[in-house]
Amino acid sequence: MYVQRETAEREDSGWRFFAGDEDEAYIARKEHHGVYDVNTIVNYDPTILPFIDLDIGSALERDDAGDFVVLRQ
Repeated sequence: MYVQRETAEREDSGWRFFAGDEDEAYIARKEHHGVYDVNTIVNYDPTILPFIDLDIGSALERDDAGDFVVLRQ
């Protein structure tokens, strides 16, 4: 899983969540995207919660053990 925080669009949190194996062609298709409340995402994966207040520009990735590693903050 790859996660990054961008400047919010509309009224979202700015967080973008990816499986990590998407190619640019997949990402370019709007039907592959959805806007969800960040609380919904945290309910699916509570390990995201400690990172939710990181600044815009932050990025995380899961390591081989399944733990999040901060790539940039």
